[in-house]
Amino acid sequence: MKRILITGGAGFIGSHLCERLLKEGNEVICLDNFFTGRKDNIRHLFDNSNFEVIRHDIIEPILLEVDQIYNLACPASPIHYQYNPVKTVKTSVMGAINMLGLAKRIRVPILQASTSEVYGDPLVHPQKEDYWGNVNCLGLRSCYDEGKRVAESLFFNYHRQNKVKIKVVRIFNTFGPRMLENDGRVVSNFIVQALRGKDITVYGDGSQTRSFCYIDDLLEGFIRMMDTPDDVTGPINMGNPTEFTIKELAEKIIKLTGTASKIIYKPLPVDDPTRRRPDISLAKQTLGWEPKVPVEEGLKNTIEYFRSKL
Repeated sequence: MKRILITGGAGFIGSHLCERLLKEGNEVICLDNFFTGRKDNIRHLFDNSNFEVIRHDIIEPILLEVDQIYNLACPASPIHYQYNPVKTVKTSVMGAINMLGLAKRIRVPILQASTSEVYGDPLVHPQKEDYWGNVNCLGLRSCYDEGKRVAESLFFNYHRQNKVKIKVVRIFNTFGPRMLENDGRVVSNFIVQALRGKDITVYGDGSQTRSFCYIDDLLEGFIRMMDTPDDVTGPINMGNPTEFTIKELAEKIIKLTGTASKIIYKPLPVDDPTRRRPDISLAKQTLGWEPKVPVEEGLKNTIEYFRSKL
């Protein structure tokens, strides 16, 4: 049994990780300020004696004794991270400093949930870990993108200077139950609009592409990464290399929900990436990991979740 700290543990990804690690027999401390995290995501875990919740914002230091740290705390959808951009940067940067300081003090491994957004609007396709990206460091999205890029820099500098055991994972679009219905992400947007019988809003002409990874696959990648030897630091891409246009995704969701919704088109937001697909060769080679859940199966599970909520 390990004692494991998960920052952002009441969020979409964090709550699933709490559940998975508890099922494996660990003690889990869920740390969350409940900005985008929800108690409903973890309520079913409250009766588990190995589960503990602390309301805390990681821009403030905290002292805990644990065996591993997963640093997931940060709003991850444009609507939420642009709501208070200064706070978003603080969460990524000061949060990383505080969690790395804790990992250094108690000498435990720490995994950073980074993002494919560090690649910006990529000029290289698919994206490999050695690509430096094509980013707008002053744009509306930069509070998230740049915050995560600085967090990665901090992780590697703590590793080089202080020998902190780090694991850095770059997450590509992930979906599944417990996504927020109002988070502005494309999968939740389309499903909620379809289930409510509203027109489905596609920004741009729908030809831009994304790759969608189901939550269970991502968790498997996280745990395999955490269990690697100390010299495996990443960054490692985690996502599904199957690429869809946004229009194809909308059509698939219309079919799966059986809605009468029509697709309508609106102008593309500034700095919205035109193509996004991970090269996961490194994850396959280092972790023996690749996604197993077909996108359609994952969409069906997510649709059923939103159907029960709406």
